[in-house]
Amino acid sequence: MEPKWSNNVCKRALLTGFMLFILLVTKPTSGIDIQADPEVVLQNGTAGTLRCTFKSSEKVSNSTSVTWSFQSSQPENQFSKAPNVIFYFSNGKGFLGVAEFKRRVQFVGDINKKDVSIQLSPAQFSDNGTFFCDVKNPPDVVGITARTELRVVLKENLPPSNTAVIVGAVCGALFLLVLVAVAACIVMRVLHSRHEYEGCTSLESVSSQAPQPRKKVEANLEGSRCTSPSGPLQGPVIYAQLDHSGSKNSFHKMEPVVYADIRKN
Repeated sequence: MEPKWSNNVCKRALLTGFMLFILLVTKPTSGIDIQADPEVVLQNGTAGTLRCTFKSSEKVSNSTSVTWSFQSSQPENQFSKAPNVIFYFSNGKGFLGVAEFKRRVQFVGDINKKDVSIQLSPAQFSDNGTFFCDVKNPPDVVGITARTELRVVLKENLPPSNTAVIVGAVCGALFLLVLVAVAACIVMRVLHSRHEYEGCTSLESVSSQAPQPRKKVEANLEGSRCTSPSGPLQGPVIYAQLDHSGSKNSFHKMEPVVYADIRKN
């Protein structure tokens, strides 16, 4: 019994050691992160880009491969049952898939920059469906395939672009600033005119009160006139020689002549 038990222990020890050796020597497979636009809307007859990028801890090499597939959302379409490969990239070269997309699919990415986008030109209504982007970068081969829903519509059904929204927002902000500036100018003008009106009314009140001291002065002058004598003022007495005979030997008599003092008012 003891030899059998010892043999089992040895086998288990060897198996455990072998597993530890594999875990320490070999590198475990890591995941790859693939990103794509969830939805893309294109105008019928125009060109559009289906973007796809990936993140990997491994360096890109010739063994890195990219697969683009398409499954139509239209039941009557031949590609509606299962995804069909429309583009394949490997060893630095691209290969086209089904004939429906051979002349309309072009690789526009840069795999060294981990960009594997493609361009679809021209877009058709039959392209409505789901596009799948899958990347393998050994040993990073495990990852979730990215998918993009494509909608091909008429020009009038296109949603507003981000550029149009940004331009509209900027124009609205500028218009609001102009309105605020105009309102501020109107308010300033009203306040200025009101200030001028108050200044005029204050000047009128001052001018209406100014003649009162003048009346007092006139009253004082009138009082001073009343105290002065009301009769005519006698001027200075001047003596003159008057000749009453008209002869040369006549006696000259001095008589006083009074001249009234004439004053101007």
